[in-house]
Amino acid sequence: MRPLTAQMRRRAVREFRRKAILHLLLVAGSLVFLVPFAWLVVTSLKEDEDMSQFPPVWVPRQQVKVLIDGKEAGLAEATYAGKRVKAAVIQERDTGERSLKVLEPSELKGKVFEAPRSAVTKIKQFAPVWRNYPDALAFLPPETNNGLVYVMNTLVLCALTIVGTLLSSSLVAFSFARLKWPGRDPLFMVLLATMMLPGAVTMMPVFLIFRALGWIDTLKPLWAPAFLGSAFNVFLLRQFFLTIPNDLEDAAKIDGCSYFGIYWRIMLPLIKPAMAALTIMTFMGSWNNFMGPLIYISSPLKMPLAYALQLFQTAHGGEPGLLMAASTMMMLPVLLLFFMTQRYFIQGVTLTGIKG
Repeated sequence: MRPLTAQMRRRAVREFRRKAILHLLLVAGSLVFLVPFAWLVVTSLKEDEDMSQFPPVWVPRQQVKVLIDGKEAGLAEATYAGKRVKAAVIQERDTGERSLKVLEPSELKGKVFEAPRSAVTKIKQFAPVWRNYPDALAFLPPETNNGLVYVMNTLVLCALTIVGTLLSSSLVAFSFARLKWPGRDPLFMVLLATMMLPGAVTMMPVFLIFRALGWIDTLKPLWAPAFLGSAFNVFLLRQFFLTIPNDLEDAAKIDGCSYFGIYWRIMLPLIKPAMAALTIMTFMGSWNNFMGPLIYISSPLKMPLAYALQLFQTAHGGEPGLLMAASTMMMLPVLLLFFMTQRYFIQGVTLTGIKG
């Protein structure tokens, strides 16, 4: 085996340092982006009084409880007779005064004294406030069945939007990529040009069309446009169709396969990574869609989760624990989907545009 020269060792050390620094920068950047998510989850598990503390409290905690005369009381520290004592809070008055019963030290045990709220320090331990989650669901209107109506509306919208997006966009992309017809390339440029139009420009005409169809206050305006395709999705799938060798298409034609058969039997199975990436992006967009329901939906029982969360914030904005718990519950399905399918998502995006 050829021994390593000094130059090769120095090169290996430099490469190791370069990779170590690169990974440290990537880890540091990921931690920065994770801070808002960590704050969301931690706040959903904290008591109300810990949410406005400065410096911020990052560990969910609750006051330690002890049994005093058969009743549960909070444990705290205060000053009594010139000594720092550990006592149980047996009564809290509206004036701010608190009655405490000394537990330690032993020579003062059993003494009862009064102290202002500012002089009493609660003794807390790590204990997440899990009740924020059921309490958040309990604040929803009873007719929503603890939010299940919102969840069903959102799932229906996501399913129909995904089916419509995949079907329509893949068909149009196949036509632009594999079929030859007059005006194909100029029309594709016009399609890409529509991506330059702001959504505010088409918002009113689209609303008038749906109103003429009688679709206002229904879920149809939120999923029906998915069956008409979109410029970005068509472009994404077209680039993927272009990477498929022509030999497969020619062999299928020789076997007597129609154009639709080629699309359904040959092309679609070969673009699974792109379809998976498009499915994830469509699901996330439909799950988080807020503007559409705001424009078209007025009945509470037809609202999806994004709009219901906004109404929850309006009604319970002064209770950050419940609001953060509701936001966490809404965000978890999207996170789980992404982490379970991130390999397909990254593969579909990175391979798009590679032709050969």
